[in-house]
Amino acid sequence: MRIDWDDNKSELLKRERGLSLEECAEIFLGGHVSDRKTDVPEQYFAIGFVQGQLITVIYEYREFEDEEIVWLITYWKATKREAQLYEQKRK
Repeated sequence: MRIDWDDNKSELLKRERGLSLEECAEIFLGGHVSDRKTDVPEQYFAIGFVQGQLITVIYEYREFEDEEIVWLITYWKATKREAQLYEQKRK
């Protein structure tokens, strides 16, 4: 699975929230919870640990040069509700 993102947004998020989107891509390497967030545009969320922090990553699937990629959009520290969802679905 190829994962990509906007480098400028990644740098901005690193400065503002502490992690770059490149670092957030690690969420897909470990145990995470994922589901659909919205229908239009079709976006998904993944909740999991990156560098010891429980985060929520928003992403979508995009076609690029005849290949489907995971396009990271943003992330934030998981809310209490998201943390509960993570715990429920990981059981």
